[in-house]
Amino acid sequence: MKSKQAICALSALAHDGRFAAFRLLVKVGPDGMAAGEIAHRLKMPPSSLSTNLMLLSNAALVTSR
Repeated sequence: MKSKQAICALSALAHDGRFAAFRLLVKVGPDGMAAGEIAHRLKMPPSSLSTNLMLLSNAALVTSR
């Protein structure tokens, strides 16, 4: 991983909500989880989760399908 990519990834994970979402998705594995289920499990408003997932995606830590 190049320095710029590492800094982007670490910046994205440097927030409690984003880190929690990332950890949950890592535990779930490659099948992933619907955004609504993530929000429910983390007790996070959908709008906050949407922003957090966007930032994780921009850092190439998660993908959507």
